Amino acid sequence: MTTIDLLAAAQTGFMGIPGTYLLILVGSVLVSWLVSSKMKSRFREHSMAPLPMSGREVAERMLADAGIRDVQVISTPGQLTDHYNPANKTVNLSEAVYNQRNVAAAAVAAHECGHAVQHAKAYKWLNFRSAMVPVTNIASSMMNFIFMISIFGMFALRTPGLLWIFVACMAVTTAFSLVTLPVEFDASKRALAWMERSGITASMDQGRARNALFWAAMTYVVAALSSLAWLAYYLFQLLGTSDE
Repeated sequence: MTTIDLLAAAQTGFMGIPGTYLLILVGSVLVSWLVSSKMKSRFREHSMAPLPMSGREVAERMLADAGIRDVQVISTPGQLTDHYNPANKTVNLSEAVYNQRNVAAAAVAAHECGHAVQHAKAYKWLNFRSAMVPVTNIASSMMNFIFMISIFGMFALRTPGLLWIFVACMAVTTAFSLVTLPVEFDASKRALAWMERSGITASMDQGRARNALFWAAMTYVVAALSSLAWLAYYLFQLLGTSDE
């Protein structure tokens, strides 16, 4: 459950929740859980399809084929912790992805290298998202603060001025979620194209890799749509309050 979902529950309680509130709250949590479960299921399935190269080897080869020499591939603790860090130019692969030799690991490794290729080629949406990070972090921190005082005060979002601040912060985080979508889809597109071109995967394994990355991308889509729905709800609430 996200901060927005918790805030919704805190402001309305368990009784007398408006229909729209309840629809967004239950719908976003349910859809997020279903997509996340589907993604994990697909990754477990595709982890059973062996490949001769580990995730680390796949990443290093993709970077080499792209002519990228200044990016390091490293292992990071945890599960689903894979990411590309443009600040220090590292492809960070979770321990399982880094070491395992299967389609799922290869797909994830290639996807993260797709971000490294975006960085090297100055992909505009990646640059835009990176520029948004500082202001998004501030907006997220402010939303968490408003959430805390709402929990203890139970009156915060009834103040129009504070509600405007909350909606403005939510608009920033929602914009960040939306900008993330083309970045993630493009990284997967680059990864799949390279895997096919390099011969890393046969036709059946290519389909598995595409399926794994599709469900991973769907988690970002659900997060963006949920954030957009909450933004619309609070904005309508704010405009309705202003008209009273």
